Amino acid sequence: MGCVIPPTLVITMKAPKELNTYCPRCGSHQLHRVSLYKKGRDSTLAEGARRHEREKKGYGGQKYPLQRRFAKTTKKQTLKLACKACGHTLHKKGIRLKKLTFE
Repeated sequence: MGCVIPPTLVITMKAPKELNTYCPRCGSHQLHRVSLYKKGRDSTLAEGARRHEREKKGYGGQKYPLQRRFAKTTKKQTLKLACKACGHTLHKKGIRLKKLTFE
């Protein structure tokens, strides 16, 4: 059996800038540009945000406890793959690591 690295030891990972993988829109393997997915700004007009503000208003404060302690020290990084042929973007779930570098 091979050497298994525990997920807590994976700190930095090198990823290629371009990757040849399947594109669902083209229906074949194409070259994809690889980048790191970054979450956009939350919309203040979203129904959940409006409801949360309404519930916090007045006496009583928070409707659910704020999380003070976090068990995880890292987040799972998501890769964003953009097809160079048609421009279609798809996400690929990554692994838990602190830093991702592109080579």
